Amino acid sequence: MNLNASESLLARAREVIPSMTQTFSKGPNQWARGVSPSFLDRGDGAWVWDVDGNKYLDHLMALGPIILGYNNPHINQVISEQLQKGAVFSQMNALEVEVAELLVEHIPCAEMVRFGKNGSDATTAAVRAARASTGRDIIACCGYHGWHDWYIGTTTRNLGVPESVAALTKTFQYNDIDSLHRVFDSNQGNVAAVIMEPVGVVPPDPGFLEDVQQVAHANGALLIFDEVVTGFRFALGGAQDHFGITPDLACFGKAMANGLPLSAVVGRRDIMQVFDDAFFSGTFGGETLALAACKATIAEMTEHGVIDHIDKVGSALIEGSRALVEQYGLQEVIQLVGYPPRSLMVFPHEDERETRLRRTFFLQECVKRGLLYYGVHVPTASHRDREVQFTFDVFSEVIPLFAAAYQAGDFADRLDGKCVEPIFRKA
Repeated sequence: MNLNASESLLARAREVIPSMTQTFSKGPNQWARGVSPSFLDRGDGAWVWDVDGNKYLDHLMALGPIILGYNNPHINQVISEQLQKGAVFSQMNALEVEVAELLVEHIPCAEMVRFGKNGSDATTAAVRAARASTGRDIIACCGYHGWHDWYIGTTTRNLGVPESVAALTKTFQYNDIDSLHRVFDSNQGNVAAVIMEPVGVVPPDPGFLEDVQQVAHANGALLIFDEVVTGFRFALGGAQDHFGITPDLACFGKAMANGLPLSAVVGRRDIMQVFDDAFFSGTFGGETLALAACKATIAEMTEHGVIDHIDKVGSALIEGSRALVEQYGLQEVIQLVGYPPRSLMVFPHEDERETRLRRTFFLQECVKRGLLYYGVHVPTASHRDREVQFTFDVFSEVIPLFAAAYQAGDFADRLDGKCVEPIFRKA
């Protein structure tokens, strides 16, 4: 496989772009080096082509924003038509109202809406609204919530975040209601909100989400669901619709506009009206190309049963992958976790480096066979029987190779390049 153009671009990027990437998880150290492309040129449906012309099946789908498929003709047409009118203006555009109304229609907690461009915009706006409306400072968080100071200060990537800012956010553990109680007990009367991903790949224990809501409200705090990942996948209304738990505020992003940059914070009218005074404003908040794409994406999803299709494909990927793993007796070594709308292939081991070695080997052998694999399945409307079968054809070749490496205990020796690196390093 020729990767000359990709390697040339990578060398140029090394000189002018810190870490060579705009997004850590897209960087070369997150993929199987030596065999993986670093730069993609175009996409169509569930397939992508790199700058050297190599074709791959994609399951990561731009980290989740692609919900219908790359190069969707209807979305392209809508964007093109709107482009002829204009992308930004000196005053508001009707699309801001129309898309806000659609979100209010579909999202259980949404009574009012404000738009941003990425997930961090939405989560940070929600946190500011919670602090403004409660008059409190402390935030309790669970999950990943973006790059802004209030959250990233709690991680090992906290360089540049003042300690005084980081100290205002306290973490708790998913499915551990006692850990949330401890946050409130240690900060009585000063917790503004609980912000959390309603679900990742681990199912909520029975009653856990209800307990979180009860604890938050009993202590005068708001409940914020970070639905940047789950929104438009579990349901158009997100995981809150799927699980039947309505938060006070929610944050949406990623799949809203089939790849165009758009996010939203939505919620109760009385809380959202704090944005009349609390500052959340940006030149491109009402940018019309993304809003037109969002409106068209919602229409496509409702008219063509995309949520049901994603569930069907996601279930097939989980069940078929598990069957192949079990065929080689590797069910304790390779596991499929998560839900049909988003599942992960994981390689559990007490030694974190061994986990990364095993994952790197699997990714390496997949990409050699035309599957641009990250260990994540985020199925779209464009993943159909052909794509599912292609995936299993690749896995049928890779899993026996993995089994041989496992038996020999020599994953490191079988890598063509360096092992993938952790994004969040151990403190």
